[in-house]
Order: sequence, then C-alpha cells, then structure tokens
Amino acid sequence: MEFFNHYKFIGTILVFVVAIFTRWAITKSLRKIQLKFGFQKARILVTNKIITILIYVTVIIVVAFIWGVDEKQLLIYVSSFLTILGIAFFAQWSILSNITAGIILFVNYPVKIGDTITVLEKDNNITGEIRDIGAFFITLRTPEKELITLPNSIILQKSIKYFPQPD
Repeated sequence: MEFFNHYKFIGTILVFVVAIFTRWAITKSLRKIQLKFGFQKARILVTNKIITILIYVTVIIVVAFIWGVDEKQLLIYVSSFLTILGIAFFAQWSILSNITAGIILFVNYPVKIGDTITVLEKDNNITGEIRDIGAFFITLRTPEKELITLPNSIILQKSIKYFPQPD
C-alpha cells in the first residue's frame, strides 16, 4: 500500500509541475501576443487570470483522479454544480450575456482602453473615452468628466462610432 502512495505523491507533484510550466508558457505567449498586436496590458491580465483558473481547476480534477476519487461521485458533484450554476445564469441571463460580451470585447473588438466612442441611441447619444473594460461593464469618461458605466452587452447590441487613439 505504501508503494502506491509514493506513486500517487509523485504523480501529484508531476501534475503540479506541468501546470506551473504550462501557466508560465502561456503567460510568456500572452506577453508576445500583447507586443505583436498591441493589446492593452489589462486585456492580457484578464485573459491570463481566466486561463490560470482553468488550469488549476483541471489540476484539481486530475489530482482527485490520481488519489482515487470515484468517477461517479465526481460526476455527480460536477453535474450538481453545473445545474446550480445553470439555474443561476438562467435567472440572471443578463449577467451571462454581459460576461460573454466582456470576453468578446477583450478579445475581438476594434475598441480598446483609451479610445473615444459614441454609443448611438435614438434619443440620447453617449460619448466618452473608454477608461475600463470589466467582466460586466465598460466605463466611459464623458467630455464633462463624468464616469458612465454601460453593460457590455449594450456595447455589442448598439451601433458604435469610435475614434481610435493615434498610434
């Protein structure tokens, strides 16, 4: 029995080493992507946080299997968690849409922090410089120095006129 525990311990250490190396390689790659494509540092930091969370969740699951957690028990736990999460998102669907829109804004949208945009509305256009793109909201500073937060989903749903920063 002691013999198998040594293999479990060595396997656990190996999984952590691989996870740390993977995280380091991805962080280095993200820095290169930032320099090559001119992404803002905040955008890269958020992407790095999301990837780090995914890596460590994977590590926890793999280590659980190494130490002999029954697959059926783990499957029941994961499915229960996802069910609760799904119900929460269904009840607050706008939160899910804002998170998804935030990811789209970080990764593949022509505006970035520092650009000036105008959100075109029927009655009242909103113009301001993008100060922050968060997981749920985008923050604009108006010419009158007011801070306005708009849900990310609004930015994707409305027509936007933007004025990029000079390079």
